[in-house]
Amino acid sequence: MAWDGRHRERVFNMSKGLVLVTGGAGYIGSVLLPKLVERGYNVRVLDRFFWGPGILANLPQMELITRDVRDVTCEDLEGVTAVIHLAGLSNDPTAEFNPEANWEMNTLATARLAEACLQRGVLRLVFGSSCSVYDGLGSEEVLDESVAVKPRGPYAQSKYCAEQRLLEAAERGLEPVILRQATVCGFSPRMRFDLVLNTFVKDALMKGRLFLHGGGWQWRPLVDVNDLAEAHIRCIEAPSELVAGQVFNVVQANHRVRELAMMVAGSVQLSGRPVDLVEVEAPRPTRDYRCSGRRMEERIGFRCERTPSVTIADMLANVGELDGGNFEHPRYHNIRWMELLTEVHEYLKPYPSVF
Repeated sequence: MAWDGRHRERVFNMSKGLVLVTGGAGYIGSVLLPKLVERGYNVRVLDRFFWGPGILANLPQMELITRDVRDVTCEDLEGVTAVIHLAGLSNDPTAEFNPEANWEMNTLATARLAEACLQRGVLRLVFGSSCSVYDGLGSEEVLDESVAVKPRGPYAQSKYCAEQRLLEAAERGLEPVILRQATVCGFSPRMRFDLVLNTFVKDALMKGRLFLHGGGWQWRPLVDVNDLAEAHIRCIEAPSELVAGQVFNVVQANHRVRELAMMVAGSVQLSGRPVDLVEVEAPRPTRDYRCSGRRMEERIGFRCERTPSVTIADMLANVGELDGGNFEHPRYHNIRWMELLTEVHEYLKPYPSVF
């Protein structure tokens, strides 16, 4: 089916409600959408398709709205029963590249979406926030949702401010569920190789070397993208009394970066490829913190099960499908893609088309 960027014909299975997924063509959304369809949900995707249509080209039953999340309208929520909000910039480098766009997409657009939900009577909104709000608190203890956070950097600050806007909207009847997502890993049809475990897999395959900044002794909370997608679905299905207005860390476990590198090296070496671990100087600031995912398990009985070993094996089995192994292509690295498109946009402004 040719991609035309227009609304697709609505093909609904009415056994379950209609879920709006913002940013559905991204790294997490591309794993989440097929799971929603398999569960019997009708799905509407709102995305500017910054990365192209990706997996959506193979999901003709989706209803697509080609729009920037900053321009979301009440009409986009017609018939919607729940929202999963994933759109926005997704790491420190992209936020620092354009702090204004980061604030607009991650904070202001979230507030606008919450207001549209209230006007349309859509109560449940599950928001993909980030465990990066804990960055800077240190790794001496395992942090839970009750700790006072002091986010550093534009990205973490924008996510935390968005959380506050949603909790304010909860006082007016919205049922936000805030998911502080650990560092995500694993294979996705819209792949990223700028996430710690994914980067190690890419470097092991392409370079045969893994770089350990500061020796790799830093802690990172991790979650597989499949577990994370399941967590979002569980939170649109959970009873209001258990999740409305609540904040949950979504974490499989905490791992030292060095440990992750050793697991990747060992897995790749089994195929006969040598992999060396190289210690290099750590940048400043260095992310180093641990988080607890116990609260989600206690409240709704959901636990992230996919360990890094499972994730690594799945990536190694699937990444060969991507660009013939050209894992350094800018599309797999968010900041490189933003820089490339910004440069190209400047050159093409005077012209109506590429050629």
